[in-house]
Amino acid sequence: MRLMSNPINLKLSQKIKEIRMKRGYTQEDLAELVKTSYKYIQRIEGKNPPDLRVSSVEKIAKALGVKLGRLLDY
Repeated sequence: MRLMSNPINLKLSQKIKEIRMKRGYTQEDLAELVKTSYKYIQRIEGKNPPDLRVSSVEKIAKALGVKLGRLLDY
C-alpha cells in the first residue's frame, strides 16, 4: 500500500514548480541556485514530495526571488 502525500506538501510542490517555470528556470537551474541536487528538486516537484524544512523552503523562495509567504500562500 502506497501512502498518499500530505496535501500541504503537494500544494507547496505545485507552487514551487509554477513559480520556477514562470521564471524560466529548469530544475537544474533551481538546484544550482539552491545549492542542492537536481534529483532533490525533482523529488520536491514530484507526485509524492518529501516533507520540507522551513530552511529549505526559505532557500527555494530566495532562489526564486519571492518572499517565503508567497510559497506558503495558496
